[in-house]
Amino acid sequence: MTWSSFSSADQVGMVIGFLLTLSVFSYLLRDNVLFRLVIHIFIGVATAYVAVVILYNVVWPQLLLPLGSGDPGTILLVIIPLLLSILLLARAFPRLSSAGSPPLAFLVGVGAAVAIGGAITGTIVPQVLAAINAGATQTTFPGATRNWMDAVNWGVILLGTLATLAYFHFGARLRNPGQTPSRAAWIEEIAGVGKLFIAITLGAIFAGVYAAAMAALVERMDAMVQFLQALLAK
Repeated sequence: MTWSSFSSADQVGMVIGFLLTLSVFSYLLRDNVLFRLVIHIFIGVATAYVAVVILYNVVWPQLLLPLGSGDPGTILLVIIPLLLSILLLARAFPRLSSAGSPPLAFLVGVGAAVAIGGAITGTIVPQVLAAINAGATQTTFPGATRNWMDAVNWGVILLGTLATLAYFHFGARLRNPGQTPSRAAWIEEIAGVGKLFIAITLGAIFAGVYAAAMAALVERMDAMVQFLQALLAK
């Protein structure tokens, strides 16, 4: 496609994208003003986007509209989180920072409860059930077929699950007076195996992140090549 086949808005967007991409790539030479400018633009755009999403998806429908509904019960339910939010803003002022402690403690408590509940119901329980289902026999599921490779896979999954859970077992007892409390020797052995599984998992995650970054790099390079081809085409 030639440069004239694009609309004015597309041309402006392509030029801005090309310049911003070059500014990011300039960091390969050294830290410079252009790279810092692009980073500030990115942070500003991301912050503005989050602010707009919060305004239209939280503040307006969950706060302003209920306040104007005229229902006393609804208004009462909205006033409570509104007061907690106002008290939380007091953390920005040193003299009033103590007033923001109750809502901050509430947020931390709710966040911890959600994180623990999510870890149990979303990770630990499904992982254990998956390990059990992987080793299910024909007695559990009539007609199911299992060979030696399935048994090996099930054994690796079960071993990895139990060893990883053992790695995060931090219960320790004082074995001898004057010594540092430590875990039982057999737990230490299993935790060492779990550490190996964790290292493999983190390596796989890093490889996935690296592959995603390389895909983004290839996409940007392809966009720059297409921009130059369209700009130089007659």
